[in-house]
Amino acid sequence: MIVITIDQRRSRSGPDKVESLLRRLDGEYNAVRGFERTAGDELQGVLDDGAMAVALALDVAHTGEWSVGIGVGSVQTPMPRETRAGRGQAFEYARDSVERAKNSSGALALSGPGPEAERIEAELQLLALVNARRTKTSAEAGTLVSQGLTQQQVAARLEITQQAVSARLASGLWYETARLTDLAGRALADYSMTMEGGQGS
Repeated sequence: MIVITIDQRRSRSGPDKVESLLRRLDGEYNAVRGFERTAGDELQGVLDDGAMAVALALDVAHTGEWSVGIGVGSVQTPMPRETRAGRGQAFEYARDSVERAKNSSGALALSGPGPEAERIEAELQLLALVNARRTKTSAEAGTLVSQGLTQQQVAARLEITQQAVSARLASGLWYETARLTDLAGRALADYSMTMEGGQGS
């Protein structure tokens, strides 16, 4: 199972943003146990979909407003209805990773048994850093491509040439990061399934 714990950065110097993030996550992501405020400016949810967990973690980390920790491992079953009442290895690893995320590359960390966790974490941190360093114009073109538009359609929408679109996508490493994101999602799914099978206990 995959537990994601998210902690608001610099919360003492700004407004509480937990409720607005809870509403957004509830509308965009299908969790096994929905995200809930666990304490103060922190929230937590349980997922069983590796690709969705990767997408959510990168999405939230990209805002620059949150530290995101992913924990992978077993959970005590039957799971309680409330996320905050959950127990087990994945919850413990999520606590470790969100603390490390506060000082980690891309404000994102992943913890779990064995060396596979370290490799997946490195991939996710690299993706988070690339996302954070993209220019506004590169991100604009890449977002449209990720929504299914062709380069020609993006060019028409942005009123630029197709060559300019291609250059923006290349500078933002859009196709390379899309491939790595897909691979990281599959790797996290396989890793989580292995841990559920008891090999990580």
